[in-house]
Amino acid sequence: MPATPATPDSPAASHEPVVVLDTREAYLEAVELLALGNGPFAVDAERASGYRYSQRAYLIQVYRRGSGAFLFDPPAIGDFTELAAVMAGEEWILHAASQDLACLREVGLDPEAIFDTELGARLAGLPRVGLGPVVEDLLGIHLAKEHSAADWSTRPLPQSWLVYAALDVELLPDLRDAIGALLHETGKDEIAAQEFAAVLHRETPSRVDPWRRLAGIHALRNARNLAVARELWVARDDYAREIDSAAGRLVPDTSLLAAARVMPTSKRDLAAMKEFNGRASRSQLDRWWAAIERGVVTADLPNTRAPGDGVPPPRIWADKNPEADARLKRARAAVIARAEELDIPIENVLTPDSLRRVAWAPPSPITTEAVAEALTALGARRWQVAATAQVIAEAFVDVPQEPETPHEPDSSE
Repeated sequence: MPATPATPDSPAASHEPVVVLDTREAYLEAVELLALGNGPFAVDAERASGYRYSQRAYLIQVYRRGSGAFLFDPPAIGDFTELAAVMAGEEWILHAASQDLACLREVGLDPEAIFDTELGARLAGLPRVGLGPVVEDLLGIHLAKEHSAADWSTRPLPQSWLVYAALDVELLPDLRDAIGALLHETGKDEIAAQEFAAVLHRETPSRVDPWRRLAGIHALRNARNLAVARELWVARDDYAREIDSAAGRLVPDTSLLAAARVMPTSKRDLAAMKEFNGRASRSQLDRWWAAIERGVVTADLPNTRAPGDGVPPPRIWADKNPEADARLKRARAAVIARAEELDIPIENVLTPDSLRRVAWAPPSPITTEAVAEALTALGARRWQVAATAQVIAEAFVDVPQEPETPHEPDSSE
């Protein structure tokens, strides 16, 4: 049975009981009902981030007007071919779509067009863009979010969690209409369309040296210590994948870094470290000690500086490249002013990375057209280029040059 939408006064309390569909028969019946509905599909997915290694969906919610809300158990159902066929060609409504697209695609659910209510709220200039605040501001409904960080791999799922999950999609069509109206009123329809398409087609870049994600890794300056940290990270990642557990729940980053910093000389010394804790710190002691030994003897020492792309951090620009520093500061001020005019957050008007790159290595000669070409090559959307290329070019040209040293006349003149 589909879930019944809640009322504005008390969404959770007034909600009918929700069931999870975990059989092929129930799934196929739901697909038939969804096919009879009308309009876009509201979609959400719940993972078990912080509990599991994988980022797979452990619950997928779909709502359509005229059909109701349905909660599917992906591990139990497995194949979503029939649902994908019904949803093909229709708009999908998601909140913060970039968080869910990967796990949806993993089970064969891949939208052709989306409306992202979180991104739409940003572009509309709303001060708060989380689902709860946006629903409250635009629909007048208080939506509790106390289960957002729950372990959705739990079975059976508590009824309160299921009501929460159903509400996440039942309110999305009305929210989409409200945000769409705001975007239309402010002339941002085309901006939103370009941003939604960018989210839909964005590729996830592969990360170089993922072990450098260890929180606090910058504190290790010695290559040998970094090698030990790397081997410990790899060992933890392998074990986390093996037992499908979030890596940080086994041994926290702080413990790995403590061991890499201290460099214990024996397994006993490692076990004696109070800083080396976590639920698997002692049960897998042989694993961690073997990793330390590999790091101590390896000839493959990592660079003490993380691989870069040639653009140094802005904090050192004033000394390393003062002209680029001046360009960046003036251009950033110009883009901030442009963002305020558009009533769109500056990070959505142009990514800080794109601005840094073009400031560090500007085109020559500096013209609006040349800056526009450079921004496009960096992945800026058409509307972003139209909004910023001219003000950036003008800011670059206006950068004051270093004054020439006055000529001191020779005493013989």
